[in-house]
Amino acid sequence: MRDIGTVETRYLDLPGPLPLDCGRVLPRVTVAYETYGTLNAARDNVILVCHALSGDAHAAGVAAASPEEGTREGYPSGLGWWDGMIGPGKAFDTDRWFVVSTNLLGGCRGTTGPSSTDPETGRPYGSRFPVLTVADMVRCERAFLDALGIDRVAAVAGGSLGGMQALEWAMAYPDRVDAIVVIASTHALQPQGVAWNAIARESIMRDPGWQGGDYYGTGRTPDAGMGVARMIGHITYLSAPGLAEKFGRRLQNDGGIRYTFTEPEFAIESYLDHQAAQFVKRFDANTYLVLSRALTYFSVKDLESIKTRTLLIAFSSDWLYPPAGSEEMANNIEGSEYHLIESPYGHDCFLLEEARQTPIVKQFLEG
Repeated sequence: MRDIGTVETRYLDLPGPLPLDCGRVLPRVTVAYETYGTLNAARDNVILVCHALSGDAHAAGVAAASPEEGTREGYPSGLGWWDGMIGPGKAFDTDRWFVVSTNLLGGCRGTTGPSSTDPETGRPYGSRFPVLTVADMVRCERAFLDALGIDRVAAVAGGSLGGMQALEWAMAYPDRVDAIVVIASTHALQPQGVAWNAIARESIMRDPGWQGGDYYGTGRTPDAGMGVARMIGHITYLSAPGLAEKFGRRLQNDGGIRYTFTEPEFAIESYLDHQAAQFVKRFDANTYLVLSRALTYFSVKDLESIKTRTLLIAFSSDWLYPPAGSEEMANNIEGSEYHLIESPYGHDCFLLEEARQTPIVKQFLEG
């Protein structure tokens, strides 16, 4: 399969203010975005790809301006976080589809968020940034597509928080989306997920460097708290079998009656330290708080109200967004298609098991 090549992130200012569920209005919103493929004359071949909590607009190809740290572990920093899924011949085939990826509202990677300048004060929003919901994020995406002259999308797709956005699209704009692809996601976060997210947020807010959210320009940032939050999050994205495979301590007979470890006993600690150190270079603590709260608040009260064509993919070892949630959605969304993939890599399977997802997604979109 051919690669997309080099891609440049672009920016669009929404033509008007954006109302929010909390009752406030953002007077000016900038959206960072990338596109892949060609928009056809009928403008009906659009697929919107939505990212998870720590993602951004750079979903595929190689970034023209390579970031200091990429959004995907183990890959070159300039490679898009879903590059294995987007491109010619891939799941979201850019020979057919015009794929659009935006940075979420509230983000720190080009779209208006807490670190952006508040036009009323001329200073970063910080603690004054509004509380957001997934519905607000989708409302922003709809306004963005309107500004591009795109009235309807063939599909909205995403994993984790991205899948929540796809579900929200089906509820908020059922007449403007043909299908949704919901991967490793849920209609409501389970109590265990709520708890881990709460602990991660507390680690940030208890860092003295957070300063109530108004740390911009002070020379102090809550890097320690953010690092712990990333460690917590990263462990929830993996699984016990996956961790054992990667970091399990192995015994080796040294030729006598004693056994010795062939791996460092606590290699996972240095791994988590590395993840934390890299994450704080590219992500804003207030954005983490805003997006984490939004996905925690998300809940679909009436699954049977969703009438949009729906593809659901879950992974057997995902204990953060367990398959039971996808099964419940499948049982209540009429005509939905559900696939369970057996894999040991936990929640991160939606990023790691691209080859196994591709035929499922391609067949669904062609259907």
